[in-house]
Amino acid sequence: MGQTATVPTSALDTNRLRGTTLRLALVYAAAEYLISSPTWFFIGDNPIKPALGKLVLDVVFVLVAMFIAHLLIRMKEMGYVTQITVCFLLSLVASLCTSMLDYYLYYLIMLPAVAPFTLTEYGYAVCYRMSIFFGWSFLFVALLNHLDVRDRDLKLIASREEALSAQMRALQYQVNPHFLFNTLNSVTGLIEEGASERAERMIMSLSSFLRSTLELDPMRELRLADELALQNEYLKIEKERFSDRMVIRFDVPSELNGAMVPSLILQPLIENAVKHGVGRSPGKVEIVISAARNGQTLHLSVENDVAANVINRGAQSLGIGLANVAHRVKAHFPGEASLVAEHVAAGRFRASLQMPLRMEDG
Repeated sequence: MGQTATVPTSALDTNRLRGTTLRLALVYAAAEYLISSPTWFFIGDNPIKPALGKLVLDVVFVLVAMFIAHLLIRMKEMGYVTQITVCFLLSLVASLCTSMLDYYLYYLIMLPAVAPFTLTEYGYAVCYRMSIFFGWSFLFVALLNHLDVRDRDLKLIASREEALSAQMRALQYQVNPHFLFNTLNSVTGLIEEGASERAERMIMSLSSFLRSTLELDPMRELRLADELALQNEYLKIEKERFSDRMVIRFDVPSELNGAMVPSLILQPLIENAVKHGVGRSPGKVEIVISAARNGQTLHLSVENDVAANVINRGAQSLGIGLANVAHRVKAHFPGEASLVAEHVAAGRFRASLQMPLRMEDG
């Protein structure tokens, strides 16, 4: 109870809730004033004359409505039966008091004419004001329920975003050690071959690449042109070891440079092509990085030559890198993205990504 009274809802803080309640009470009072004023025409009285009295009553209504709202906030965790009972009792007491005030104000306004007090008219006034206060109580309970539902929705959205962000970061942290392991193996290979200058250049390129990529937010999207620029940095690292056997070709239409893609989404695909294509083939290996548009779908692919001994192994399960990409795109574009990795021809392997096409300008 104490916690509920202190923080009535996390969707709005206490001060904002009070402000919302006050504005709602003023609108409610103004609506009642505008709706009830024309009734004076029908009873043959001047509607201007009792206007001041009605304004006083509306001010009193706003104050009482705020008090009722305060109590309902404190009772927010109670059952509906309890809330309705309290609303009924509060509305009854408020209508009895304000109806009596209504009579005295009317009595003063009508002076020097005498306005007799009758139980019948007082009963009508009580019933009328009872409906007003009871209606307000139900309206405010509906507002509290709306804020509760909104609060739960916001918490659910925040929870989902947190989980997605955690998943993306976990996937990124999974790739980084995998990539470092393979790259350091390449550096070791160059050192063993006696190519210390090339190993040094490779370490410098690795340092530059890591500086550019490790701080990237896994939830952030990049322009395809920027993603390809990052992959060029990565390929510079691998070219230090396989420069004589690795041929890189980009087939990306200029109109797709502004397509938005998850950051570093191509890196594991290109790394896979280098490791399983160039790394296991004695001759030259071509790696083709391409992009195409099909309606509102973006297709990205990394295709490479493979050695005969790799082909003879038949279908292979996705390794860490490719499985990582598959998880990332499915999490980033639920139900709208996929990864297909397969041998497409004799001596040719392709990893293809399919995702919604979203351009930089929206």
